[in-house]
Amino acid sequence: MSSDDIAIRVSNLSKCYYIYDQPRDRLKQYVYPRLQRLLGRQPKNYYREFWALKDVSLEVKRGETVGIIGRNGSGKSTLLQVICGTLTPTGGTVETRGRVAALLELGSGFNPEFTGRENVYMNGAVLGLSKGEIDDRFDDIAAFADIGDFIDQPVKIYSSGMYVRLAFAVIAHVDADILIVDEALSVGDAMFTQKCMRFIRGFKETGTLLFVSHDMGAVQNLCKSAIWLDHGQVKLTGTSKSVSQAYLKHTLQELYGDTTRLKSTSDAQPVNADHQCEEDVIPESVTFDYGSCYSVSDNLASAAGWTTGAVEIISISLEKVNGESTVSFEGGEKVRVVIRTRANVDMARPILGFLLKDRLGQDLFGENTLPFTATASCPVSKGEEFEGEFVFRLPMLPNGEYAVMASIADGDLYNNVQHYYLHDALIINVTSSKVRWGLVGVPFESVTMKVVSHE
Repeated sequence: MSSDDIAIRVSNLSKCYYIYDQPRDRLKQYVYPRLQRLLGRQPKNYYREFWALKDVSLEVKRGETVGIIGRNGSGKSTLLQVICGTLTPTGGTVETRGRVAALLELGSGFNPEFTGRENVYMNGAVLGLSKGEIDDRFDDIAAFADIGDFIDQPVKIYSSGMYVRLAFAVIAHVDADILIVDEALSVGDAMFTQKCMRFIRGFKETGTLLFVSHDMGAVQNLCKSAIWLDHGQVKLTGTSKSVSQAYLKHTLQELYGDTTRLKSTSDAQPVNADHQCEEDVIPESVTFDYGSCYSVSDNLASAAGWTTGAVEIISISLEKVNGESTVSFEGGEKVRVVIRTRANVDMARPILGFLLKDRLGQDLFGENTLPFTATASCPVSKGEEFEGEFVFRLPMLPNGEYAVMASIADGDLYNNVQHYYLHDALIINVTSSKVRWGLVGVPFESVTMKVVSHE
């Protein structure tokens, strides 16, 4: 592989920290070894060595998206800080090609006494922008951060979410070639997280991404390959799926200890039942109440998106099918999404649609009116209002915040023009959910177990 194809090259990288048991040991280490050398004695160390990184080597190609996983203390953040140049390695080398922008631990790179505006200029200068370039981009940075008048207040009074908003807004507008994100997106509200994920997905098309997260779903969703760090060393590299699966197996084995040994399914032998379940203590079936409670808020006035001007969305709502006005729902109940719009031009075959997305911007479910308009077109004239209605049962979702995207197009499946697109038209908050696995909980009608053979 030629050097021009490499965005990041790390060679035999090591980072050692000195751990002192007592504060006075720092003074001893500063004075005593020098005296011992003068007296011709072997110097004594008054510290313990902790190797956060040890002989780490890796290469990241231009345009590649790489996830870095590992337990707390495995060296992930240290590696990123060395790559960014904020830490000096004990040994080894790091080479980067292009401008590097990083979102590391909360508030890194900010002076707490400076205002948000002053920190934008300081961070922009550190990342290689001139004052004129920052002037040209400042309004876009402030709009992306969306923290209002707090932009002129000292960042020491910012909430954690405001810190992340401003930090990400800066790195999103410096035309970086390499983007490094370290777990910081776990802080903040659903709308801003989705805004960041949309930027990251767009950045992946042209730039190089290093993404650190404990969320294996996010790593597999965003990254093509992954690196597993363990005790400061590279334990495994490969596709994000294979590395994530190996990491999960390893962490479970550590949790279980010697009481249970995990084997690959390709090596495991079938296990026969050695006893029969007592049928009289097993109910005929068990049903699960996932208890998902939904609260819905209208975000139409603040939703980001784009339009051609040919049409506009007047309202979007989630309602009970009986028409009852409420903002609270339960998973499993029958509801409808209603999108009401106004045409500013004649439209021959309008198509309305929506998608529900999670905090990472992943599409969970949705629908559009194409199945209806494909067989019965519904033309509208300029100035007319029209609406689409989608009736369904609310799925069981895990706790968290979700956003509804709404869109309007004109045409058919193969030839259409997207006229209106809103990212966060509705915000849905799910609480009290007992969904434990996956992105969506299915409302199972029954769950049973029985012995089918016995030896």
